[in-house]
Amino acid sequence: MPEVLKAPLVVEFPFTRSLGPVQSAFLTGLRERVVLGVRTRDGRTLVPPVEYDPVTSDDLDELVEVASTGTVTTWAWNHEPRRGQPLDTPFAWALVQLDGSDTGLLHVLDVPGPDAVHTGMRVRVRWAEERSGAITDIACFEPHAGAGAELTGSDGRFEGMVTGIVAPARLDYTYSPGRAQSGYINALSDRRAVGERCPSCRKVYVPPRGACPTCGVATSEQVEVGPRGTLTTYCIVNIKAKNLDIEVPYVYGHIALDGADLALHGRIGGIPYDQVRMGLRVEPVWTDGGRYPDHYRPTGEPDADYDTYKELV
Repeated sequence: MPEVLKAPLVVEFPFTRSLGPVQSAFLTGLRERVVLGVRTRDGRTLVPPVEYDPVTSDDLDELVEVASTGTVTTWAWNHEPRRGQPLDTPFAWALVQLDGSDTGLLHVLDVPGPDAVHTGMRVRVRWAEERSGAITDIACFEPHAGAGAELTGSDGRFEGMVTGIVAPARLDYTYSPGRAQSGYINALSDRRAVGERCPSCRKVYVPPRGACPTCGVATSEQVEVGPRGTLTTYCIVNIKAKNLDIEVPYVYGHIALDGADLALHGRIGGIPYDQVRMGLRVEPVWTDGGRYPDHYRPTGEPDADYDTYKELV
């Protein structure tokens, strides 16, 4: 039985978003060690605050300060913190209903073990030493046996309001390509492109998925395609990607390899970006030790007629 391929993959990007007046006040308040909620038309106080009542859909904008002390309403123990989580030692995820609030705020509770936390326990905010206007300005919650915290009297108006945030998004996972794509990847190591033919419609798909996306039947017949192909459509990239050593602008396009009925992705090189065009005939360029073509370059052949690739655009 052939070896099952697998590899660790990471999808990561910074998510940038602007803030409305309610969220702006909430995060700016955290920077100033103030916790703000928003009051609904029927007198409930929601923390964290939202701009619309989740029950009535009313617009909400009446900011209300609540205390930095509260009560644990429910919790779960995290015995093995992951990268990027607030604490690097085991902790509890807890819903904390702050004094003056009618809802729970999800955050981290720093306690030595699961036996040290229980529903109904009193806690208080531990503020981060350096604060910038983010939910991480609350470093965590900690047990508290004293009286409730006093309010500052804030009305939600501060100097230098936070108007936007950048939140990193990251997904770590292990990818296993399966039988069909493993065959495709193994063929690439020999600088060949291999697809699979559908036994029903007879179309050849590259890269193969093990089943025909049109007919829904399993595929197993391998078919070698290319190496040359036709550029069916493309875009000009003007924003440089992190950790990608390619100067902008550059062209990225869909390439229908000869004999394939599905276009694959590839970078187009060896030609000025403003001379790239649909129908351009291209061939792969490999680098020493490369596991896949580095890019595709013009072959010098006449452009393909549109009718020969229009179904693949």
